[in-house]
Amino acid sequence: MNDSSAASPDDPPEISSANAVNSTLSGWGNYPKVNCTVHFQRQVDALRNLLVEGDVMSSIPRGLGRSYGDSSVNQDGVLVQTPRNRLLALDEKTGCLTCEAGVSLEEVIQCVLPKGWFLPTTPGTKFVTIGGAIAADVHGKNHHRDGTWGQHVKRLSLMVADGTIMECSAHQNSDVFWATVGGMGLTGIVLEATIQLMRVPSAYVEVTQRRASNMFEAFDLFLETDEQYKYSVAWIDCLSSRNKLGRSVLLSGNDAEVTSLKPKQAKSPWKLPAKRAKSVPFEFPGLAMNQLAIRAFNGLYYRKHGNRQMLMDFDSYFYPLDSINHWNRIYGKRGFVQYQALFPRDCSREAMVKLLQIISKSGQASFLAVLKSSGPANPGMLSYLFDGHTLALDFPFRGEKTIRLCHQLDQIMLEFGGRVYLAKDALIGADTFAAMYPRLDEFKQLKHRLDPLTKFRSCQSDRVGITEPR
Repeated sequence: MNDSSAASPDDPPEISSANAVNSTLSGWGNYPKVNCTVHFQRQVDALRNLLVEGDVMSSIPRGLGRSYGDSSVNQDGVLVQTPRNRLLALDEKTGCLTCEAGVSLEEVIQCVLPKGWFLPTTPGTKFVTIGGAIAADVHGKNHHRDGTWGQHVKRLSLMVADGTIMECSAHQNSDVFWATVGGMGLTGIVLEATIQLMRVPSAYVEVTQRRASNMFEAFDLFLETDEQYKYSVAWIDCLSSRNKLGRSVLLSGNDAEVTSLKPKQAKSPWKLPAKRAKSVPFEFPGLAMNQLAIRAFNGLYYRKHGNRQMLMDFDSYFYPLDSINHWNRIYGKRGFVQYQALFPRDCSREAMVKLLQIISKSGQASFLAVLKSSGPANPGMLSYLFDGHTLALDFPFRGEKTIRLCHQLDQIMLEFGGRVYLAKDALIGADTFAAMYPRLDEFKQLKHRLDPLTKFRSCQSDRVGITEPR
């Protein structure tokens, strides 16, 4: 298959693979911003020479930069993987796709959806690379049914710190495989992978939209319907309080059969409708994301989204924010932090009520708050999810005020046995992280075996204690 030409709105400029440039980088949250040396390496030999013979003290692989915090930035070096973006093979009968790690989910969808295949699970953006999806062990609205991305990776090839390329799977070098899945790029450079795709009858989802007047009602609806729906997600109003605390709009869905489509859609059931993307042209003033504006938006959103049945195309259901290029600019120059909380199922209702009470009282909340169900954990050493519920929250960054709020939320997480997601995190401390991830020492031992000189590190890995700060 040929090199794919599809691109994210935030692709890096075309630069010779032999060059390195200095650039200020951040995650999607635009906080923190770090001055980095960026390497664009396409050839395997060039990557090996950079690791083994180059003067780079340490580096971290980076795809399209859609992790939110500081997991893909490093002052010493950043290895941009988007040049490695070839689709290599697709078995149209079995749905096994082999590609290089720099291929984006968007490029995969463009190739496989017309043939009746789709991603096995997907995060809320398709502007993520295959390598990034593996490193973050991404998940989606169907985790309670189908698990995380790593559970659908058949194999991967990994270049470790000494330049050796290891073949890894759940059955071959399985410890390295499950350290790499969810390992945030700290075990080495994923070069290519084979993914098991999911057969779909169309590019549409039959959606049941329901309102819940508060968090308790929302949880009741999740528990009643998780077995009925393949996909489930809820928007949460974090600024509501008292008997309206956590009022929600739930969107539960199943893949739409061709018989459910309109005649025009049924003629090309796997064709996504053409849409014109909008764009945020500049960073908004900081006051744009104030409490009054968010409260007004939340009230309007809740009133406009009543109970109904509807048909939604994949882009509208899975990637609503991808229709707005550079949407992160609405948070202004200081950026934002995303905080994704996960609690065990047996206490998630009580824990999230406490979480929302703190957030509502603080007045620091966003219109982007998403509740999802999660299923059993996989064997990944640093993989995020276990059986429970997650709540993803965006906070405009307001310096110490935001840091204090997130530390308050950390304490609720520790009290109820919860954890935060490395792909979203920008603030958690080392002691808190260690308490949330019981297999951290196991991961660190394996990483030391693969990378005794700590050639792979990030600002995040130093901050949370996976690696030692220089």
